[in-house]
Amino acid sequence: MRPRLPERRSLRTRLLLFIGVTLLVVCTAMALTTVLAQRAYLLGHLDQRVTDAAERSQGGLQRRTGDDTDLGFLNERGQAVGTLAARFGAEGDGSGGAAGDGARQVIAAQVVTDDGTRRTLTAAQRTALDGLATDGSLHTRTIPGLGTYRVTAIAGDGVPVLTGLPMDDVQDMIGGLVLVEAVAAGAGLTAAGIVCAVVIRRQLRPLDRVAATAVEVSRVPLGRGAVTGLTRVREGDTHPGSEAGQVGAALNRMIDHVESSLAERQRGEERVRRFLADASHELRTPLASIAGYAELMNRGIQQIEPALAWRRVSAESARMTGLVEDLLLLARLDEGRPLRSAEVDLAALVAEAVWDARAAGSGHGWQLALLLDVPALVLGDEARLHQVVANLLANARVHTPAGTTVVASVEATETGCVVRVRDDGPGIPPHLLPAVFERFTRGDVSRSRSGPAEGGSGLGLAIVAAITTAHAGRVEVASEPGRTEFTLTLPRVNVPPAVPSAAPAGTPHDVSAGAPAHLDPDAPRTGLVLGAPAGDPT
Repeated sequence: MRPRLPERRSLRTRLLLFIGVTLLVVCTAMALTTVLAQRAYLLGHLDQRVTDAAERSQGGLQRRTGDDTDLGFLNERGQAVGTLAARFGAEGDGSGGAAGDGARQVIAAQVVTDDGTRRTLTAAQRTALDGLATDGSLHTRTIPGLGTYRVTAIAGDGVPVLTGLPMDDVQDMIGGLVLVEAVAAGAGLTAAGIVCAVVIRRQLRPLDRVAATAVEVSRVPLGRGAVTGLTRVREGDTHPGSEAGQVGAALNRMIDHVESSLAERQRGEERVRRFLADASHELRTPLASIAGYAELMNRGIQQIEPALAWRRVSAESARMTGLVEDLLLLARLDEGRPLRSAEVDLAALVAEAVWDARAAGSGHGWQLALLLDVPALVLGDEARLHQVVANLLANARVHTPAGTTVVASVEATETGCVVRVRDDGPGIPPHLLPAVFERFTRGDVSRSRSGPAEGGSGLGLAIVAAITTAHAGRVEVASEPGRTEFTLTLPRVNVPPAVPSAAPAGTPHDVSAGAPAHLDPDAPRTGLVLGAPAGDPT
């Protein structure tokens, strides 16, 4: 039932990832800064051209004697291809805005084509230009069929006129700049990655030699007979000025301690025999499994793959270690040995346990609800109470399929604190409910399991019950298909009333983006604290 440690990437891989991400961030920031600065420069230059064109158009319009729709000044020299000009109606006419706000309706508009002629804009195109104030401010408008334009409308001392220039050149230049920077950054990052990989590999060679020495020592049979002359790390790789040298020196000291400690081996073997005697019924199958694989290995590799045999032997050895530790704890509790006693904040303890369970069981949905009007403080051994909550969460994780939602809640009253662990899994078989807290009770009666995911030894809930009883509390279970709930009740420590929280009751507090904070035991906490959907790595 113990959570399996997550796999870690090698130091070489992590260094490459860190350097690569750092270079990527720097390149992205530089490229973004360049693009924004270039865009601001080009847009400023275009705005100046638009303003000049507007003033030139207004001057040309003042020299003409046409009606309100006359745009003949577009034929004058100096008008660039794509230049757009428009005339306004009377202020306040049509949909141009309320009178007095400077916005008018466009009544005539033309654009200079590639061949130098003028083309009249349609009503739909003119509508895109409506609503501009004649205050000389610059605007960006998208005109159907023409594209994006930078436009301005000025009145000055003459006749109001609107002028605009296309933004195609600016957008094309910015697009080309982005493409060039992307290609250059990609090539640079690739070259930097190759160089970093070579440098990191060379710098980590001493550490590789230290690791090779450790592997060689680990292959020496230490189980029987006198062991002397173990391989040491060479002197050149033990210089204290480097991290690899410090590791090499520490490994040499550890090997010295191993050789000096082998004299105590006999006493350790006797302790193991006593442990096996206390759990002979449960340990019979893993011992037989180890013996079977050892026999197959003795007969030769034709009988079984060595790697498979060693994996099975390691798994069964780990299972035996867990059983021994659990049995020792139960024996101490049965003897009535006193536990440590100190104030424990159940809210913080359960929050940390849920976070640990979330890291071990990412395929499940984990939620934490703190429903507190008073601090959830109890007297007890914090480590053992954490083990109780961890066992309940691990029980829910191991015995429910992926995608199951597990909710842990903490409630506090004037007399007691209640911790509930609820899941929406398949439930506990009815015939197991009366004996669920007894030792060696399991849903799977088979004793041959290949790993923790297939079930535990049947001691996890027995430990929960024993520790709870030692704290003068009680634990109960109710189960049916789709809902299983364990309820842990402990006596509460009386403390002075807390200052009311500024947040109303039931306000959700989301801490799923980081590790659970250390909660203030004197502050009331309410609502949902942690929620993560099944399979969410965040």
